[in-house]
Amino acid sequence: MKSKAVLLGHPAHAMLVPFPFAFLTGAFLFDTLGWLRDVPSWWITGDYLSVAGIATAILAAGPGLIDYFYTVPPESSAKTRATRHMAANLSAVAMFAIAWWIRAESSRRPGLAVLGLEAFGLALLTAGAYMGGTLVTRNLIGVDHRYANAGKWKDESVAARPQEAVAVATRGELGVDQMKLLRVGDKRIVLARTAAGYVAFDDRCTHKGGSLAGGVMMCGTVQCLWHGSQFDVSTGAVKAGPATKPIHVYRVKEEQDEVRLLL
Repeated sequence: MKSKAVLLGHPAHAMLVPFPFAFLTGAFLFDTLGWLRDVPSWWITGDYLSVAGIATAILAAGPGLIDYFYTVPPESSAKTRATRHMAANLSAVAMFAIAWWIRAESSRRPGLAVLGLEAFGLALLTAGAYMGGTLVTRNLIGVDHRYANAGKWKDESVAARPQEAVAVATRGELGVDQMKLLRVGDKRIVLARTAAGYVAFDDRCTHKGGSLAGGVMMCGTVQCLWHGSQFDVSTGAVKAGPATKPIHVYRVKEEQDEVRLLL
C-alpha cells in the first residue's frame, strides 16, 4: 500500500505568516500611540487589529503544524529550532489574546497591563520570526532547491513489515542521480538510483539530522545541504565531513519491473 504526499513545506504557511505579524505589530503601535496622545480612534483601531492578528495567527498555525510534524526532519537541529519557533509564536498570540480579553471593549483605553502584554507578545513574535527565517535560510524548510536533472520531488508512504520485501518503485521511475523519500512506519528512507542501480539509505545526515532526500545526489554520493557532509550511498561511508558517522543503508532488489526494499 502506497500513498503520495508533498514534503517541501506547506505554501499556505508562508503566505499567511506576514498577516498576523503585521496586524499584531500594528495593534501594539496604535494602542501605544493612542494611549500616549489620548486618541480613542487609534486604540479602537488597535483593538480591531488585535482581533485580526489573532484570527490570522490561528489560520497560519494549521499549515505550520503540518510542516512541524511532517516536513521538518525528526531528531535534527531544525526540529529543536522549529519547536522553539512554535513555542515563541504561540506564546506571543496568547499574550495578545490575554491583553484583548483584559480590555474587554474596543472603546476602553488600554492600560499599562494591556500595553505590557502586547509589548512582550511582540518581542516573542520577533524572536519567533527570526527562528522561522533561520528554518528557511539555513535548514531549507519550504525551499525548492532541486538541482539539474533531479526530477520531480516524490514523497511516498509505504506499509511494510520487518524482513518483508516491499515494492517501492518501478525500474524506470527514477533516473540516475534522482531520489525520492519513503516513509515506512516511523522510518524515513531515501530510495535513489545510481549508474549501478537502485540503493536505499536513511534520510538523516549523521551530523545535525538534515534530510538527505532534500540534498544533492551525484556519482554515487549524496550531499546534505545543511553543512555539506557527503556519504557513499552504496556503503553509507562518510566521504566528506563535518559528519563522522556513516549512514545506514538498506538492501534493494530489482525484480522484473519492480524495485523492492528489504527492511
